[in-house]
Amino acid sequence: MKAILLLCTLFPTMLMAQITLTEADFAGGDESLIMSIAVDNSIDFASTGANYSWDFTHLTPETQRFRGFMGMSGLPMFINAVYVATILTQYQATYHLPSTDLPLDQAGAFLPISITDLYQYTRKASNGITSVGYSVNIEGTSLPVKSDTIETRYKLPMNFGDTYSSRGYTNFDMNPFFDAIFRQYRQRESQVDGWGTVTTPYGTFDVLRVKHTISEVDSIRIDVFGNQTWIPIPVPDSYIYEWLANGERDAIMRITTNNIMGNEVVTGIEYKDYDYGLGVNELSAEIEIYPNPATDILSVKNLLPNVNYSIIDMKGSQVMQGTLTGPVATINIAALQNGMYQLIVGDGHQIGSKTFVKQD
Repeated sequence: MKAILLLCTLFPTMLMAQITLTEADFAGGDESLIMSIAVDNSIDFASTGANYSWDFTHLTPETQRFRGFMGMSGLPMFINAVYVATILTQYQATYHLPSTDLPLDQAGAFLPISITDLYQYTRKASNGITSVGYSVNIEGTSLPVKSDTIETRYKLPMNFGDTYSSRGYTNFDMNPFFDAIFRQYRQRESQVDGWGTVTTPYGTFDVLRVKHTISEVDSIRIDVFGNQTWIPIPVPDSYIYEWLANGERDAIMRITTNNIMGNEVVTGIEYKDYDYGLGVNELSAEIEIYPNPATDILSVKNLLPNVNYSIIDMKGSQVMQGTLTGPVATINIAALQNGMYQLIVGDGHQIGSKTFVKQD
């Protein structure tokens, strides 16, 4: 016993154990949490390793958002048939969330129909967390968009050193509402590249660190001068860095970056937190921007009647501001330098943001 106490005194880091993540550590339906959103374009997302300590206590929330994992009851008939009543176990979803994973704001620039209310459907099982498909509202009708190839977001159980690959393929045929097809192809490479403790303003947690590398190819087929033509929709490669802990239902910390002109640029920082009353909302999931990338004019759709806006560059500086009147408004961005920006809109009660690229 004395020998054990002596070892614990001399080598305290031995007490820090690697954790294993299982199905029980991830959210199910009808659960919710608060995420704080921060801005720090110089944040260190790359450092990692075994028995590592990450310190993000310097972060200050700019705003917060409510993340609700909505259950599968009370869904429209067509959606219920695909994700609830189906006999195909792999498509039986656990919850759904508002999503921006299908760039319908860009596709909408080519289409004369209204596409709103995009949700992603997730299945939680003992062997992994998977994305089984989407639903959208087209011209007032809610429809399922089942993924033909199911993407695995987390392979379970998860341990330090694990690596896994996954593909997602979704074919969205808009007929008979409109003669168009949208296709999304995603390739995910994930690596559990660190373990240790992470400290945020919310607290200190034993975690696994996971890096996801996502390559995506999107396109839309429409009729152009009487010919069926596939038009590519540019989507930059993205990287998601997550710190995951036992029993916390979602990432304690998440940093998102994009490959912009050969550079990895931070596009989002969020972490689990207390509710500080900083404008918790779902406005980001409701507004749409297009085209993206944009050259001269950026259109903003689904606005509240009157909102203020700011455009922030990747250094955190405000480069434009003004007022927008809904439901659709435009911003002349011709004077901006090429690069990535964040559009922030709000009416004093709700606030939301979208990231866009200015490109000549």
